[in-house]
Amino acid sequence: MYDFKKLQAELTRAQDHYKTELTSIRTGRAAPALLDGVKVDAYGTPMPLNQVGSITIDDARSLRVSPWDLGLAKAIEKAISDANLGVSVGADDRGVRVSFPELTGDRREQLIKLTRAKLEEARTLVRRVRDDTWQDIQKQEKDKLMSEDEKFRGKEHMEKLVQEANKGLEEMSKRKEEELRA
Repeated sequence: MYDFKKLQAELTRAQDHYKTELTSIRTGRAAPALLDGVKVDAYGTPMPLNQVGSITIDDARSLRVSPWDLGLAKAIEKAISDANLGVSVGADDRGVRVSFPELTGDRREQLIKLTRAKLEEARTLVRRVRDDTWQDIQKQEKDKLMSEDEKFRGKEHMEKLVQEANKGLEEMSKRKEEELRA
């Protein structure tokens, strides 16, 4: 029987990548994950924001970044501003406050379209992984490493795994769209 560990790992990687992409799509609520991609120039080296300070939720529409070294507050403020995330940033004596403006109806629709585009990218990745696996199964059957019956059982199992992965992607997309509409 065919070993599907590589396929399962690739499908999980595609789902994880999509989940990461979705966290970068900002809703009206404050989410620390939005700042995951921000790099701060700290001590001459670009460092992830979560390595130079803690990120907490102040209220529904603002985050607080508390740097471990208060001297980095201006660098953090600049890094978040330069990341062009559509948020307002201000430094104070306790660190940096990140405020999320209210989303307009047009912006919500743009973000829903972006969510769907990212979903299609994830589906494309899943299709590519499925095609590679199917080619490998066919090659093994051609090389007499498996019978024709095993090939078709392998194809059925592969399709089942791919359907489960696509279902998971759809559910993530649906949750994000509901979050954006709220």
